[in-house]
Amino acid sequence: MFYAILGQDAPNSMEKRLSVRPAHMARVTVLQEQGRLLTAGPLCAQDIPDPLAAGFAGSLIIAEFDSLEEAQDWARQDPYSVEGVFSDILVRPFVKLFPQ
Repeated sequence: MFYAILGQDAPNSMEKRLSVRPAHMARVTVLQEQGRLLTAGPLCAQDIPDPLAAGFAGSLIIAEFDSLEEAQDWARQDPYSVEGVFSDILVRPFVKLFPQ
């Protein structure tokens, strides 16, 4: 089953986010290589023409796991969680309806 992992960035965590990004990206890349990643990307801090310039508010990862507990464990072990980039993590089962 797919699970949506929504990580909310802690205030003033941009420097830390950038420093641990390579390790975070490596873990997400493993999901992709295993064919388990549906989508992933940052949540932008502002709705402006160049949203990446304003920084980030968090991240969304939708990937396949065997159980909710496995998805939660994966999220807790992510470098963004371990290093305090994320102040909060929400993990929920996700059903992909579209595109078909």
